[in-house]
Amino acid sequence: MTQYGLDELNKESTIGGMGETVERSIPQIDMSDFDQRKGEITKALWEASTQIGFFQLVNHGIPGDLIDRAFEMSAKFFALSEDVKAQYPLIGGTNAGWEYKAQVRPSTGTADQKESYQVTLPRMAQLWPTGEELEGFKATMLEFERCNWALGMKVLSCFGDMLRFAPDFFTGAHDPMSEHYQSTLRLLHYLEMKDAKPEDFQQWRAGAHSDFDCLTLLHQRAGQGGLQVCPGKDETVAWTDVEPKDGVVTCNIGDMLMRWSDDKLKSTLHRVRMPKPEEYLGSRYSIAFFCQANKDAIIQGPENIYEPITAHDYLQQRIAANFAK
Repeated sequence: MTQYGLDELNKESTIGGMGETVERSIPQIDMSDFDQRKGEITKALWEASTQIGFFQLVNHGIPGDLIDRAFEMSAKFFALSEDVKAQYPLIGGTNAGWEYKAQVRPSTGTADQKESYQVTLPRMAQLWPTGEELEGFKATMLEFERCNWALGMKVLSCFGDMLRFAPDFFTGAHDPMSEHYQSTLRLLHYLEMKDAKPEDFQQWRAGAHSDFDCLTLLHQRAGQGGLQVCPGKDETVAWTDVEPKDGVVTCNIGDMLMRWSDDKLKSTLHRVRMPKPEEYLGSRYSIAFFCQANKDAIIQGPENIYEPITAHDYLQQRIAANFAK
């Protein structure tokens, strides 16, 4: 078995099996009237994130028509010819650009059955499709990126309060005006099960993993299921299906924030399973926003349980373990 330099990766490499499926409730947290209700919201976020590390946001403020436009643009991008998409490739270590079945999870050792396009703003030079190829794409994604960033900073500010960090600590650590900014908007297209053979259903659309970042915000489309989570503090690998709902933002704590909180906040394993033969077999689209601290941010919790590491070094180790050379 491959050994990695981070404990998070060594754990991930041991959970590639099918496991057991159980029903659980996923906490839903109402973000309305945030400024007036911040104490109440903080309490709900902290409880969900210290117990299971997974929750959903409603009344979050991202306009529904913008979410719809982002998904429309995502589908149009992935419908472009491979020759066009290949002009905007993901280059090793950049977390920006297009890849096709290039992500190999330590949990499975095989490529995820998907393609994706990453938007990391300081690294996007010559990675945007032209207006002739896809009119309005860049403007929509820039607007959507910033709305997700703003929502992510609200959630992280609640965690910062509980950890007794300075006001706006995490906003400063995710400063989009900095050349070191590395939060990422990721468009995902899981491939349709066209002419599928029985063995195709034994693969993974996305193998079991925990996220690299501080906080993930995930947008899904109703009817396009497959996301499963494995929450909780115990060692039992038991998975729960997360029903996709339009307009609901599904969130999970990432390894970066778990480390930053001295393991108080729980980074949760999740995966995207293949559909069953009797389920919807078409393409599955989702859009994730990863709140990843700026490269020069120093990750160290208030109790100093872990040695300090820059967010750049931490993220590079995670990316290197997940993409085929």
